[in-house]
Amino acid sequence: MTITFPIITLSIGGAQRMLAEMVNGLSAKGHNVIVLMPPTGTLSYSVNAQIIRTKQPYAVQESDYPKADVIVSNFYTIVPSAHQASLNGKGVHVRLSLCYEPSFLPENHISFPTYHISKHIVVLSEWQKQLIALNHGHQAHIVPVGVGAAFRNMHIRGAQGQLQIAAILRRPEGGYSWHREQDYLIQQLELVQARYPHVRISLMSPPEEFQSSPMLQEIKASHPNFRYLTPGHDGAMAYHYNETDIFVNSSTYDSASLPGLEAMRCGAALVTTYNGGNMDYCRHEQNGLMSYRYENRLASDVGRLIEDGELRRRLAAAGEAEAAKWTWERSVNAFEKAINEIRSSR
Repeated sequence: MTITFPIITLSIGGAQRMLAEMVNGLSAKGHNVIVLMPPTGTLSYSVNAQIIRTKQPYAVQESDYPKADVIVSNFYTIVPSAHQASLNGKGVHVRLSLCYEPSFLPENHISFPTYHISKHIVVLSEWQKQLIALNHGHQAHIVPVGVGAAFRNMHIRGAQGQLQIAAILRRPEGGYSWHREQDYLIQQLELVQARYPHVRISLMSPPEEFQSSPMLQEIKASHPNFRYLTPGHDGAMAYHYNETDIFVNSSTYDSASLPGLEAMRCGAALVTTYNGGNMDYCRHEQNGLMSYRYENRLASDVGRLIEDGELRRRLAAAGEAEAAKWTWERSVNAFEKAINEIRSSR
């Protein structure tokens, strides 16, 4: 099967990780996978497929698409060209919705109608499937996210003799990170630091985002008691997850919320806010602690795990066992199955 993926960029992030894993996994299964990418598109992940750079610096146009069996779009700006290419006989259009854009990104008056264009939709979680069904009537296929082999428990936790807490900060500029509730995260971690000065709190950001973000740099300058890390590859990220006793996530809107799952796989106990997508793998009091944002409970949940080592270890062990089920092999197989079902139903 020939499958075309129009992709604007593959910079570091959960959505881009999903795309890279689908491209590479389908290629490994013997499919002919083509990636269409503008010349300005970043390649932060290795791609084992044919890459065709388009002529326009920031866009993929209908004329760029080769003939294929399937076209997989992944963002609302790509949907129109993918749909037109499909109408012109260049492949069945399948939308891989890595996020439901209308609810949290600018220009929702443009992104919302694009869900009326796509007949075939793949989503990442049950919550996302319900959201799109309620708003548009689609019954989407679910393809869960996965965790790479680099993310595993190295059993180095506690070697430094100091309890470790970690969280991720993304670039606030541009308005694409508001759903991560990072101001709330910082405020809650300040409370933790004040009450438990013996713990070490680390904040992690992709290196290129930290270097290009005055706001992230200001957070670092104004919080000298926090440790700042910029892991640039999976090995470094996995190592820092393995240092971590408690991983904290403050996002309130995510299709899958991959970092929490990665941290669990590395043996960290997860404290998180409900964000929709994490309901598929996180169960409160069973393999993590989850609170709704209105409860304003993030700091107290972290404190609970600081004080109760037995609970922390029990949740971490249960979380690691759950995360072990979430492999990219499972994801690729589910995606291949969804594509086959879509093609056979036409």
